[in-house]
Amino acid sequence: MTHHKLNKGDPSPQFTLINQYGKEVTPMTLIGTKTLLSFHPLAWTSVCEIQMRTLELKKTIFDDLGVIAYGISVDSVPSKKAWAAAMGVTETNLLADFWPHGEVAEKYGLFNADKGISGRANVLIGADQTIEWIREYEILQVPDIEEVIRIASK
Repeated sequence: MTHHKLNKGDPSPQFTLINQYGKEVTPMTLIGTKTLLSFHPLAWTSVCEIQMRTLELKKTIFDDLGVIAYGISVDSVPSKKAWAAAMGVTETNLLADFWPHGEVAEKYGLFNADKGISGRANVLIGADQTIEWIREYEILQVPDIEEVIRIASK
């Protein structure tokens, strides 16, 4: 089943995934917070590592803005756990969209079925659980975290 791309103003699909600590996480459940879903193709790759490290580095800024950031890829929980530890990412939830494979990326219209991975994208979801901003990137493009922060500050 192919979902079309979501746009600004669309309701954000709900989901629960397992984080790098083996815990179930359901984003968008805390009232009054915004959610940043940072989709990346694969763990253990250089651009994805920069993308996830910047989420961690900017966590205090996101906290101040009332934004909770999550990294999402199709990797398994054990892979996410080892990768998070290797990168020193401890505060940011890295979620495993592993099974059903890529289901969450698919809901957001970001799954690349030919390659079995999600695209690279940032999705900012408002406290009302509608999409405020969505940006897709080239696979080798590092998302501009400062742009994300500017958008989230509005």
